[in-house]
Amino acid sequence: MSERVLMKGNDAIAESAIRAGLQCYFGYPITPQNELTAYMAKHMPEHGKTFIQAESEVAAVNMVYGAASAGVRTMTSSSSPGMSLKQEGVSYMVGAELPAVLVNIVRGGPGLGNIAPSQADYFQSTKGGGHGDYHLVVYAPATVQEAADLTFKAFDVADKYRNPVLILGDAILGQMMEPLTFKDLKPQQFDKSWAVGGARNGRKANLVNSLSLEDGVVEEWNWKFKAKYEEMKKNELMVETIGTEDADLILVAYGTTSRICKSVMTQARAEGLKVGLIRPITVWPFPYKAIAEAANKTKEFLVVEMSLGQMIEDVKLAVLDKAAISFHGRPGGGIPTEDAVMEIIDHILRKKRSGEITTRGTKIDWQVS
Repeated sequence: MSERVLMKGNDAIAESAIRAGLQCYFGYPITPQNELTAYMAKHMPEHGKTFIQAESEVAAVNMVYGAASAGVRTMTSSSSPGMSLKQEGVSYMVGAELPAVLVNIVRGGPGLGNIAPSQADYFQSTKGGGHGDYHLVVYAPATVQEAADLTFKAFDVADKYRNPVLILGDAILGQMMEPLTFKDLKPQQFDKSWAVGGARNGRKANLVNSLSLEDGVVEEWNWKFKAKYEEMKKNELMVETIGTEDADLILVAYGTTSRICKSVMTQARAEGLKVGLIRPITVWPFPYKAIAEAANKTKEFLVVEMSLGQMIEDVKLAVLDKAAISFHGRPGGGIPTEDAVMEIIDHILRKKRSGEITTRGTKIDWQVS
């Protein structure tokens, strides 16, 4: 039976993970995702599951490696600097083909930065933050409901491909409270005959490893992984498009920033400006095709991010000079405002291409590619 509740984003992710069959959680405290770890500390033991606060982020991700090797559903979460420390372990898990769910509630950086919301971990998340050629399926939820739904889905997707999956949020998503419904879903069951353990029952011992010194073996693994990534692109891509059919300008934004842009789009339409929105729900795989098709009809794009510009690189690859691309970003915990985005749209559509416009006395920086 579905259950309607009011929860913080961090808590909703944790609860959804437990409902998805999470058996082992390993983490280390860092703001602004601490509520997620605290929720696990309280509720995992209540369900007879394992919670361990590790001595460091490096220890936590390697505990995930060990639990995943045993075939159990496992998870870790952190925020930007902590995720940086986990990257070697993530690369090891991909190389060993281990399913796990990772959560990054992004904060302002670089360095220790602050605890304000940011989207500056996009490159790290979508391009493989550790060493080697690899990808994760990366979900970028925009609401608490979506964060819960995608977390549940992430465990099934991780098991399906034997590959880690990342939930990419930010401090706003993690901290805000919204009503959501936990749906009466059952986790999918997958063959785990590859896992370690059980050899004492007569079967051959399994080896979970990402190292081979034999000539050509690691190259062969990489070709196999590439085929897996192509399947992910085909089957797991998620994108929302709104009002793009007749748009003179299309906003491209994900996560929290897409909520701002959706509100701006509604305001612009009310003022007679034909504005649409493309929202990547998976930022890997990225919706190149949806943006490329829109570029055949629309000559203006505005990319909005809580960074100095990272997703815009993928938008440029999709558009391929078929349309103009403008950018507005706020780094280091800054949040784009509706007024600022609306002012830029007004200038673009009226062909006033100045990078120095103001809203309520505040200068707005924007660029035209």
